[in-house]
Amino acid sequence: MRKMVKVKEHGLKILQGNEACVEGAVAAGCQFFAGYPITPASEIAEYMAHKLPTCHQGTFVQMEDELASISAITAARWGGNKSMTATSGPGFSLMQEGLGYALVTETPTVIVNVQRGGPATGQPTVSSNQDIYQARYGSHGDYELIVLAPASVQEMFDFTVKAFNLSEEFRVPVIVLADEIIGHMREKILIPEEVELLEVESPKHCKEPYRADDRLIPPSVEFFQGHNLIIDGQLHDEKGNRAGHDLEISEKLVERLNHKITQNIDAITDIETYETEEASIILVSYSSVSRSALSAVKKARAKGVAAGWIKVNSVWPFPEKALKELTASAKTVMVPEMNIGKYYREVRGILPDQKVVSVPLVGGKLHKPDDLLALILKEAKACTN
Repeated sequence: MRKMVKVKEHGLKILQGNEACVEGAVAAGCQFFAGYPITPASEIAEYMAHKLPTCHQGTFVQMEDELASISAITAARWGGNKSMTATSGPGFSLMQEGLGYALVTETPTVIVNVQRGGPATGQPTVSSNQDIYQARYGSHGDYELIVLAPASVQEMFDFTVKAFNLSEEFRVPVIVLADEIIGHMREKILIPEEVELLEVESPKHCKEPYRADDRLIPPSVEFFQGHNLIIDGQLHDEKGNRAGHDLEISEKLVERLNHKITQNIDAITDIETYETEEASIILVSYSSVSRSALSAVKKARAKGVAAGWIKVNSVWPFPEKALKELTASAKTVMVPEMNIGKYYREVRGILPDQKVVSVPLVGGKLHKPDDLLALILKEAKACTN
């Protein structure tokens, strides 16, 4: 059931992206935050420490490290509190074992990763998209999860609210994959008077807490409700009993954990477009690079070039069907991103009959609109020769 919930501190504001993320979490009903300070995500923890105790009588805990942080928010959600943590690349690496535990126990929670340059300690104060694969494949085993990539301060608010709703709907951790540029940018945003929140009712005395519905999603159960509930990191049956030794039960669970996302991908996919119909050159972008990509496409259109823009907000699960349909007219698809060219590989894999061009930038650089425009004009000229 969805209902409109009033937001106490609404209206037009000038906020940093990390601050907008906190405002979104509070509006979504987050009651528990556990984290460890790390650049460029530290402001989320700092602002949470200020906001949360005065909102929903929430709890802020600074943990000893990031693995403890994700463990704490997983436990808090089973205790009945919407929960969140925030980190950056090195801390996100430490969270991966806990992420796998949250996935197999189907714990709805939110993880914010404000990306910086890597590998290792890397570049603490500059931006990147280098965690795009880690967000999808970082933990071991077969699983699917949901990852949203904001490209503005407004989207840091909106996507955080959406992340909480998606996590509750699909009983899965949802990652908000931001970056340093968006996290530290200040922009005017509108915090609405009300937000739409998903409230999932818990069945009474559920004896099989992992028995899925026709969408492959189990019921919303938690501690202190009288359920016969076992939560374990090993593969389990519908009652939660360990079943890693039982090959049939294990197969059934792993397939469901994946299919509850992939079979509902149309409900998850979130894509924006600009002038893609009959465009011969299309830029596929996500995160802060989308801003430069859109500017370049508008400049190309002003010069008479049939260019188009696709902004992928839900980067995982990979929106294969939608991207195929939206790029059907294109002769060339370009994928600019602040990494060595990772999402490009996914796009190239689904478009074997079209020219797919990687436009990578590493070392903390962001694509300039005029540089992307030059590539578009060069490609347009090559197509006419």
